[in-house]
Amino acid sequence: MNPIIFPLAGKRVFVAGHRGMVGSAVVRRLKSIDCEILTVGHKELDLRRQDATESWLAKAKPDAVFVAAATVGGILANDTRPAQFLYDNMMIEGNLIEGARQAGVKKLLFLGSSCIYPRLAPQPMREDMLLTGALEPTNQWYAIAKIAGLKLCAAYRRQYGCDFISAQPTNLYGPGDTYDLLASHVIPALIAKTHHAKLTGTAEVEIWGTGKPRREFLHVDDLADALVFLMERYSDESHVNIGWGEDVSIAELAAMVVETVGFRGKLHYATEKPDGMPRKLLDVGMLNGFGWRPTIRLPEGLVHAYRWFVENAADKVR
Repeated sequence: MNPIIFPLAGKRVFVAGHRGMVGSAVVRRLKSIDCEILTVGHKELDLRRQDATESWLAKAKPDAVFVAAATVGGILANDTRPAQFLYDNMMIEGNLIEGARQAGVKKLLFLGSSCIYPRLAPQPMREDMLLTGALEPTNQWYAIAKIAGLKLCAAYRRQYGCDFISAQPTNLYGPGDTYDLLASHVIPALIAKTHHAKLTGTAEVEIWGTGKPRREFLHVDDLADALVFLMERYSDESHVNIGWGEDVSIAELAAMVVETVGFRGKLHYATEKPDGMPRKLLDVGMLNGFGWRPTIRLPEGLVHAYRWFVENAADKVR
C-alpha cells in the first residue's frame, strides 16, 4: 500500500459541494480523521463567481480542497440543459483551481466523470484512453467540462508546481442521491419509479432504452474512502480511475432494484429512448496497485440506498 505522503490529520480541509452526494460522503469520511472540515453553502458562495470564490478561499486558507461541487444529472438533464452543464462546471472548477493556487492550497483533488472517455472506447477503459475518440453525444457537454478540469489540474502541476490531482469515479449511487426524475441517474430513477409503482399498485414501470448497455456502479461511501486515500497517498499528473472493474447490464440492474424494492409488476423497455454509451467499465489496475479496493457490493449497496430513499426522499417524489 502506498505510504501516506500528505496526512490530512491536523489540516484545514475544504469540501466544495458538501451538500451533494459525493461531498456529503467525503465529509462523513473526514469525520474519522482529526482534521478541520471547512464548508460553505451555495447561498453564501456561488462558486461560478470568480471574485467571490477567490476571496472566500483567501480568507478561509484551507490546506486541502476536495472539488466535489458540480452541476450533475442523467441523460435527460444533460441533453436538455447543455449550456448549463458546460458553463456551470467549467466556471466552478476553474474558479476553485485558480483560487486554490492563489490561496496557497497545498493539495487539491478534482473529480472527473466516466463519461470523459470515448463513446466506443475499448473496455475496460484505462486512464490513457482519454481523448482517443469521439464522446457520447448525450453527455458530451458535461464530459467536455470535466476533461477541462482534469487537464487544468495537470497544467497547474506543470506550470506552477501545484500538487493538484484528479480522480475518475465510475457511476455512483447511495445516500444523498438525486431522485428528481428529470435530473436523476439510472439507479435513483429505478428506485423512485419502482417504489412509486409498488405503493400505487401500478402494473408496469418504464425504463429508457433497451436494457442492454452495461454499467459499473460504486457506492458513494466507497468513493469517499478512495478520495481520502488518494489525497493522502497519491501525487502525479494522471487522473486515477475509481471503481470495481466489474459491470452489469441495465436489465440486470433493474432486476436487482425490483427485488430490493419489492415491486411485483412488469418492466417495459422504451426502446425508442436513447441508451447512451454501450458500455462504461473502468480499468482500475492503477488504483488497485496502490493498495485500495472497494468493499460495498451492489446488492448490499442498493439496500442501503433504498433505505435512505424511503427515509429521506420518497415523500418528495411523485
